Amino acid sequence: MTGALDGIKVLDLSRILAGPTCTQLLGDLGAEVWKIENPGSDGDDTRKWGPPFVDGPDGQRTDLSAYFMCANRNKLSVSVDIATPEGQSIIHRLAAQADVVIENFKPDGLKKYGLDHDSLLGAHPQLIYCSISGYGQTGPNRSKPGYDLMAQGYGGIMSLTGEPEGRPMKVGVGIADVMCGMYATVGILAALRHRDSTGEGQHVDIALVDSQIAWLINEGVAHLTTGKERKRQGNEHATIVPYQTFEAADGHVLVAVGNDSQYARFCDYLGRPDLAEDPAFATNPARIENRTKLLKIIEGLMVERSMQDILDGLEARKVPVGPVNTLGQVFASEQVAAREMKVDLARDDVRGGAVSLIGNPLKFSKTPVTYRRPPPHFGEDTDAVLEWLEQVAKAAPQS
Repeated sequence: MTGALDGIKVLDLSRILAGPTCTQLLGDLGAEVWKIENPGSDGDDTRKWGPPFVDGPDGQRTDLSAYFMCANRNKLSVSVDIATPEGQSIIHRLAAQADVVIENFKPDGLKKYGLDHDSLLGAHPQLIYCSISGYGQTGPNRSKPGYDLMAQGYGGIMSLTGEPEGRPMKVGVGIADVMCGMYATVGILAALRHRDSTGEGQHVDIALVDSQIAWLINEGVAHLTTGKERKRQGNEHATIVPYQTFEAADGHVLVAVGNDSQYARFCDYLGRPDLAEDPAFATNPARIENRTKLLKIIEGLMVERSMQDILDGLEARKVPVGPVNTLGQVFASEQVAAREMKVDLARDDVRGGAVSLIGNPLKFSKTPVTYRRPPPHFGEDTDAVLEWLEQVAKAAPQS
């Protein structure tokens, strides 16, 4: 079986997380990805973002940090200094063979090297050229640097995250980067579809802040509808009650009561059917209105019970419930094993002979995701890719 993007070649000028998330996904789908890394800085910045790092067989630290590995499998690492004429020539030669170019420099940052979208699309009009930046190619903030933390702050998600009386809180991972990479992937695939139909390449412009604003979803539209600022709810839901974490006698559980019939069954489990009959709590709008009073009652009942009792009791009544797992519990679960969400990729030059990574969630019946290459050491594929370029040049018909 071949991947859905088998034969697609991606020239990856990006680093850190948003761009590499996109190109790793394209690589998982079968594309060949050339990751260009700067020899002056020993490659992608995230190679140094640790610990933890993978050790070599001798116990010495390698350049494979956990952060780098999370977004850089299925890629060839090519060391190229784009600030030199020789390096710029290599990039142009690779672009001539590529279907997609992706970069995350500041707007106009590649113009001085002749590698901006106007230059490469002018020379290779069939290319899909994707630019990722903090604020986009237009607007008053276009020249500001883009970091996930700044995007979460500027785009509003931090104002919604955290306890009601606490400080604004970022999400625990670089979610603005990750979601921007996902949107970039969608944009690239749509542009490839257009290219296949018309022969036209195009420029895809995507910003971390734009993508973060896009996934404000119901909370963002609620603000637009009312004109009022939304409030942080902690682990509670703004418009559904009860829908949150609850403390049990030995940990925490999640309960997601999505409708009034589920609420009645929840109250049956609590031994308080009267809470479902009381007009102050019988409907979701009423429960929203009387949230504080109701939750105080529920919390007092839940904290007396064990996690397992709550899980078993609510599952038996078909009320959505679940544990709050640690990462150790996540990756040790039978569900993760069944869904292949943990994968081990062989590398002879690391301790243990393999690296462990998070699997791809996409499951295809005809064109499955493949894990062909572990995350590369800096520049390890430079000679092979440059030799391939020479062979392409020799095979090209002479004009």
